[in-house]
Amino acid sequence: MVAETFLPSRVYVRDVAARDGLQNEPVTLSTEAKVELLLALAKAGISRLEVTSFVQPKVVPQLADAERLLEALPPLSGVQLAVLVPNRKGLERALPLQERFHQVTVFLSASESHNQRNLGRRIDESLKEATAVIERGRASGLRAEGVISTSFGCPYEGYVPPQRVIELAEALASAGASEISLADTVGMANPLQVQRLFSAVADRLGEGVELTAHFHNTRGQGLANVLAALQVGVASFESSLGEVGGCPVVEGATGNIATEDLVQLLQELGITTGVDLSALLEAGRRLEGLLGRPLTGHTLRAGPIRWDQPALAASGRAE
Repeated sequence: MVAETFLPSRVYVRDVAARDGLQNEPVTLSTEAKVELLLALAKAGISRLEVTSFVQPKVVPQLADAERLLEALPPLSGVQLAVLVPNRKGLERALPLQERFHQVTVFLSASESHNQRNLGRRIDESLKEATAVIERGRASGLRAEGVISTSFGCPYEGYVPPQRVIELAEALASAGASEISLADTVGMANPLQVQRLFSAVADRLGEGVELTAHFHNTRGQGLANVLAALQVGVASFESSLGEVGGCPVVEGATGNIATEDLVQLLQELGITTGVDLSALLEAGRRLEGLLGRPLTGHTLRAGPIRWDQPALAASGRAE
């Protein structure tokens, strides 16, 4: 017999395809196409969406329409909308539209080399900027998430001390972030490492801060890491429809875990997500058409698992 472990009964899924995914695509979608994508994801039951970034348009031209996108996106009842804000200048662009979204997301790396290449500054400088954005965003009535990139390893430095990640998480939470995301930016994490780091961060921050897992599937370990995170109580995940995405400053880095693969796994484990997998797959097929290429999500390619005995699917195992 395989020992059963505690798993959350409900998991929240944030799809980041419209931001983290599209910023790495050679094709720049129109604002109308992005709205179509976000509406399809919301229709499928995705209750958290990262919709765009207020980064400099010259740096990420794929997301240069941040203001137009928020203005064009109709109200989505029951859907939490997040925008990525790299600095105070980005926040000043975003705040006039704050009635159209709910959360600001800030980010920095746990390794100096990646932070320099990604943000062009030291970690301590990025933390200062992130703190200012969180505090101003919270004062304006917005929720705040802090993302720590390269939490599980750096492509330039290799090992990242867990204590550094823990200290950054604590600093972001102290600034007012109600959610901390530990990001496996280039797919270096393994399941045991995931359990140890999330457990350590949870012990330090306590129950008042939501922990989110952000895994990339660069080396094919994304879903194994999802299960590891679930087993230590993580109930919030970020993923990208069709596995679109990557890391613009790391050659060979592939996309986030596919949202449809994540939802398929959670469904097989009997965990509630509120997502209609069939509708999600339809959104994935539409995104393929918009991008003009096949996407790499496994469930999008193979289709959902179909059981002759539904009760076995709910339990995730055969007797």
